Amino acid sequence: MSQRSERPESTSSDTQLVVVTGLSGGGRSTVARALENVGFYVVDNLPQALLLDMAELAMRAGGAARRTAMVLDVRSRAFSTDLVGAIQSLKDRGFQPRVVFVDADDEVLIRRFESVRRSHPLQGDGRLTDGIAAERELLAGAREQADVIIDTTHLNVNQLRRRVEELFGGEDALRLRVTVLSFGFKYGLPPDADFVLDARFLPNPYWVPELRDRTGREAPVSEYVLGQQG
Repeated sequence: MSQRSERPESTSSDTQLVVVTGLSGGGRSTVARALENVGFYVVDNLPQALLLDMAELAMRAGGAARRTAMVLDVRSRAFSTDLVGAIQSLKDRGFQPRVVFVDADDEVLIRRFESVRRSHPLQGDGRLTDGIAAERELLAGAREQADVIIDTTHLNVNQLRRRVEELFGGEDALRLRVTVLSFGFKYGLPPDADFVLDARFLPNPYWVPELRDRTGREAPVSEYVLGQQG
């Protein structure tokens, strides 16, 4: 691996970095998907030792990679056990990462693991509570260094997604998008429709001879429909 003897020419001004870590079962995967939905390039389960390399690669790549989120968990501990040091190395190189720590109460974590019938990655031959306690100890330093701590104890998936959008999505992610589409029932419902309103109670311009050959995109038809009383 080549030595990095010079500071990158451009870092925080062009590259937005988010480092996501936290307890297993806390909701890291949901956070990762939410970040991807608001335009981040997401790298999941990145070994800690590659954190700085990935940040510099994102900086050089530009484009979509200028907003990069890197998700770390205890499964990468075989590569490096110093998560705090890995994050500090980013700052030493001029990057300004935002560290997001995902947490939840032990009782909630236990219920989540039991609901999917999975063992904790640090559980080994011990109890589930032993694995959670070991992970809390390993990640204590990272939690102290976090810029944002998201407690998902009382959050469902949709609430957690909205929380991430509020933090990182900007105004565009929070804006309500509404598309109004007219269609003929004989062709079937639009597959992506959330609400369907039956407008067949309105007078049908098809039965008006001078409008029969026109479409709803033409002013005479729209004026006829919108001009109805009631």
